[in-house]
Amino acid sequence: MKQRIITGVLAGAFFIAMTIIGGNWYATLMILLALIGFFEFARMNGHRWYDGMTVVGFVALLYFVIPWQAWNMTAPSIMLVLWSLVAILLLITVLSKNRYTIDKAALVVLGAIYIGFGFSAMIEVRLLEQHGLLWALLVFGSIWSSDIGAYFTGKAIGKHKLWPDISPNKTIEGAIGGVLLAIVTASLITLFSPEFLAIDRAILIGAIAAVAGQLGDLMQSAYKRVKGIKDTGTLLPGHGGVLDRCDSWIIVFPLLVLTGLIPV
Repeated sequence: MKQRIITGVLAGAFFIAMTIIGGNWYATLMILLALIGFFEFARMNGHRWYDGMTVVGFVALLYFVIPWQAWNMTAPSIMLVLWSLVAILLLITVLSKNRYTIDKAALVVLGAIYIGFGFSAMIEVRLLEQHGLLWALLVFGSIWSSDIGAYFTGKAIGKHKLWPDISPNKTIEGAIGGVLLAIVTASLITLFSPEFLAIDRAILIGAIAAVAGQLGDLMQSAYKRVKGIKDTGTLLPGHGGVLDRCDSWIIVFPLLVLTGLIPV
């Protein structure tokens, strides 16, 4: 527990500092985390980092997470990239005489999109010219508040299991507590900066971040249960890997961007 607390405090302080600094420092950190996350995903599925399919996945991931516009570069067509990704992976299945199967190819595509779009949205939100820092802190704050609220509410009054087959420790009471604290946190941000965001929109973002974040956590828990592992990695002692810590972020940020609740 002591190691977990120390690691959490140091890693949290570093991440918040990088988020506040923003710019290329923040973008580079998120790209690095995305690459580590994809490495964890590949390893979970029995892929070595230097396998041909995995290398192709890394390249595709970089396409998704590089902030092309912010770095004054023109991004290749997404249709071209996706088609090329699928075509190259299928070609590898042929050239390897099915040593690398179509199932493995499908997992590479899934991992590149799932992780790539998630971290891309995190970068895109922070690099917004108008209130980028506030938007990022609003979403991260809502997610973290949901985690804290769910944990302590569940410990205090949790009796009814939320989804025992996937995550036996989560409770319905904890989930509700997490949603409520996320809404409170999002609302407080508007009190300190009312010109930034209307209270009704803040409440909606807080609620969505909490619900989607908890679903993202359950998705990762379900996948780890299928693979028979406790953690996706060992990057953070006592906390697991990147995908263990960022499973909620990967779902929440793209959802808020795609719904237009965050104007990117």
